[in-house]
Amino acid sequence: MARLTPALMRALDIMELFVERGARWNAAQIAEATGLPRTTVHELLTTLTHRGYLTRDEIGNFELGVRTVQLGNAYAARFDLLGAATEVARDVGQATGHTCSVAIREGAEVFYLAKVEGSESLSLISSVGKRAPASCTGLGKALLSELEPAEVDRLYPTGQLPALSEHSITDLGQLKKALATSRLRGYAIEREESGPGVACAAAVIRDAAGAAVAALSISVPLARWDQLPEKYWADIALEGSGRLSEQLGWIDRNAG
Repeated sequence: MARLTPALMRALDIMELFVERGARWNAAQIAEATGLPRTTVHELLTTLTHRGYLTRDEIGNFELGVRTVQLGNAYAARFDLLGAATEVARDVGQATGHTCSVAIREGAEVFYLAKVEGSESLSLISSVGKRAPASCTGLGKALLSELEPAEVDRLYPTGQLPALSEHSITDLGQLKKALATSRLRGYAIEREESGPGVACAAAVIRDAAGAAVAALSISVPLARWDQLPEKYWADIALEGSGRLSEQLGWIDRNAG
């Protein structure tokens, strides 16, 4: 393993405090949180401020500076959501043996960006580049659960929803109840709503600002699904969506 530079590691420890534990720190708080000597902290803060990575206010508090925004924008400009989604879907599919999909929402539909088949043959409506009614899929319900009720109403002005199976939700009021449940627990569940014999769990993918920009799902044969707790499958979707969210710059301050 290549040798790490201690001074740079200490500077990064300081920067990560602002990302992970709060937006404003003074020198004494940083010294206490990192365990570094105050003289070392002072030198590092002076350097980081000089280079624009931190700013210092009139009472001695430090915040992230404009240079960090520029770095974040540079990363966002080169980030390939499609490529990253395909990679994570492949990892989830290989690790579980089940189908993993990633989609975005366009109005009342979802558009599939990535899909990796599992070892079991499933009858699924999804394929890359295809669309499906959002209300009939776990991916769509996860994304719809991020909307305000009035926004959901505008997507379905007649109050009637499309159906892909006899289990699809076709009543707007019923859908809004399901979305409220999904919002509360942080993931969406679908059982045979898009097709027979399949259940899925889905969770949203967030960008750096916390906006839900896509969702990831795992689809499982219903017989296999019922052998394990629902939360087991939900945690797989949450882990996969969390990986993509981290790559987009999202920091979940409620995690852990």
